[in-house]
Amino acid sequence: MVNKMNETIVLLDHISKSFPGVKALDNVHFELRSGEVMALLGENGAGKSTLMKILSGVYTRDEGTMQIFGKECGNLTPKQAQEMGVAIIHQELNMCRHLSIAENMFLGREKRKGIILSDQEMEKEAKAVLDELKIDLDPKQVVGDLPVSKQQMVEIAKALSFKAKVLIMDEPTSALTSKEIDDLFRIIKDLRAKGCGIVYISHRLEELQHIVDRVTIMRDGQYITEMNFADATMDEIIAHMVGREIKEKFPHVECPKGKKIFEVKNLNAGRMVRDINFSLYEGEIVGFAGLMGAGRTETTRAIFGIDPKDGGEIILDGNQVTIRKPEDAIKAGIVLAPEDRKKDGLCTKLSIRHNIALPNLDLICDKLGVVRNKKEEEMCEEAVQNLKIKTPNVEVLAGNLSGGNQQKVVVGKWLARNSRVVIFDEPTRGIDVAAKVEIYHLMNNLKKSGIAVMFVSSEMPEVMGIADRIIVMCDGRITGELSAKGATQNEILTLATQFEKKIAAKG
Repeated sequence: MVNKMNETIVLLDHISKSFPGVKALDNVHFELRSGEVMALLGENGAGKSTLMKILSGVYTRDEGTMQIFGKECGNLTPKQAQEMGVAIIHQELNMCRHLSIAENMFLGREKRKGIILSDQEMEKEAKAVLDELKIDLDPKQVVGDLPVSKQQMVEIAKALSFKAKVLIMDEPTSALTSKEIDDLFRIIKDLRAKGCGIVYISHRLEELQHIVDRVTIMRDGQYITEMNFADATMDEIIAHMVGREIKEKFPHVECPKGKKIFEVKNLNAGRMVRDINFSLYEGEIVGFAGLMGAGRTETTRAIFGIDPKDGGEIILDGNQVTIRKPEDAIKAGIVLAPEDRKKDGLCTKLSIRHNIALPNLDLICDKLGVVRNKKEEEMCEEAVQNLKIKTPNVEVLAGNLSGGNQQKVVVGKWLARNSRVVIFDEPTRGIDVAAKVEIYHLMNNLKKSGIAVMFVSSEMPEVMGIADRIIVMCDGRITGELSAKGATQNEILTLATQFEKKIAAKG
């Protein structure tokens, strides 16, 4: 379907949608033109993903009209939306982990020779799309064996294989490296030049300047405004998103450095955790920086007992602790908010209440193992209030929450315990600017209360703004340590990329 540039190809008007206990969309307007990148912005829970799921046929609308390429549409199925040229890349990856890349890309539209699947043809076409994206992957590889960043790129390749004219990207860069983001932006610009209309949802506002033409802003399920990106300042965009001005992007609290709480000595675990040594003290937040694949997540997993250790010591409050499984770490007072919250941090088909209560049964059960309901309710309500989790009640399924509120539930279940060490792995990935500030305040409050805080982040401004001390990793090793005060991105990047030179210098 050929469309003139700058012609309206999607028009949603007076769209409303309710879920049990939640009005997700209220009289929303949205317009997309051919040959443009439209940023759809708003806080977590603003309704952005819900609106796009209606456009892509995942949800049905309760009220309103929808036109695609000038044609009035009723409620679409996902297959009908695809056939009309609409493709969506979901924020949470939706692939069959046990199937290959090619099988995932052609799921539901398999190539056949008679009644037999043509694996060779699917692999050939999948390879062509991967090559266009400059992704060096074998279409025969099993998706579940890939890191999150590569799975995200496969999801993008799958969407592009539909030859979509309306492409919806929901947080597409949240798990990508700088080079992969550059490749993605190149692809977006190519698609825009071919007349494709792209809806771009991202909480990384600094990305917008590179690709975005116009902005639509939503808040609390309602349409707020739309504008040309070139005519708006970032402060104006944020103020429209949150309904107020964000005074401080990275709130930092100074605390006196206290005693040593936690120490890791000579930790080794597989290829990506090699001879790791560091300490955490009262009154400080330690940020772990590095590029994708540096070994930071693997280090957190080894400490927490998810992955087996080859050697090393973990010392808490001066005493060596043995951690063979996560249960050992939790009982010792060492807890982890993992990188992939949906897969590793939540039971998405259980309620907020059950997610918070499950790892804390030892605290809320009596001696006979019976749950004390009042204790459970108090614990859950306190977590919801302290973390400002947007929900009508604690019985809402965790999977129905926005990404930012899901992250808060992950953190909330650990704050119910008197934990001594809290490890955050990419705590603000896929979270809006206001929710990020709330997470930073939470980390600062933990610091002030004497809890050791360690966090992994791929966003250098975040590490520099929140951490007191920065530890840099490359290729499974610690390559340097910096005071956050006065540290530059260039210094961090040098330590994150020049490991071979450092080894040569030592030799």
